Amino acid sequence: MNIIRTAAVELSAIPAIAYKLKLASGGAGLKILRLDADATAMFTLDKRGGAPAPFGKVDDALFPSDAVDEALDLTEGLPYSSRGKIKVSVYEQVREAEDVTETEVDAIDLVDSDEYAAIVSRYTDEKGKINYRLMNKDFIQFAAKSKTVADAVAENALEDDILVYIVKNRAAYLADKKDTLTDDQTRALIETLDEIDPRGAFKELKAHLRRLLARK
Repeated sequence: MNIIRTAAVELSAIPAIAYKLKLASGGAGLKILRLDADATAMFTLDKRGGAPAPFGKVDDALFPSDAVDEALDLTEGLPYSSRGKIKVSVYEQVREAEDVTETEVDAIDLVDSDEYAAIVSRYTDEKGKINYRLMNKDFIQFAAKSKTVADAVAENALEDDILVYIVKNRAAYLADKKDTLTDDQTRALIETLDEIDPRGAFKELKAHLRRLLARK
């Protein structure tokens, strides 16, 4: 069974690998797997700032804070995709690194959409991470040229509604599709991108919209 997660990264603070995954309960999690012991740590990530909180019991001696910080840093900006299980060899014994629990996702959701794939393809840099600065620049340029956005601002529409319109239409363009996602699907797409960068995938675009609306 595949799960929605990032590529695995190798840590230097401890002998371990880590990846970020999408949780069935909503939001993102961080999983760290020791390579020298049969030990795994799971953290849930705050939706606003990305701060980790232990999910279940975590041995601080095996998973010190500097290793958790390194895992967060290395996985930041890495895109989700549907990936298979990782097998880790410990003391010459192979164990499955992923025990599929109720916290892990077995459905693809928006990650398998053409729109998500197009955004990842367009804005992923040479390090394999999404370049949010470039993405926001392009989306702001789209907003600046859109009569629909200008009319919405003039009518004092809600920031969230304008954001959804921009992301929906820009994503459709990047995916070379005439039809668009529904508003709810677009919000799910935005949420998924936010999980990749908990500080906010469209932070600059939102600030731009707030400035436009404040002039009214």
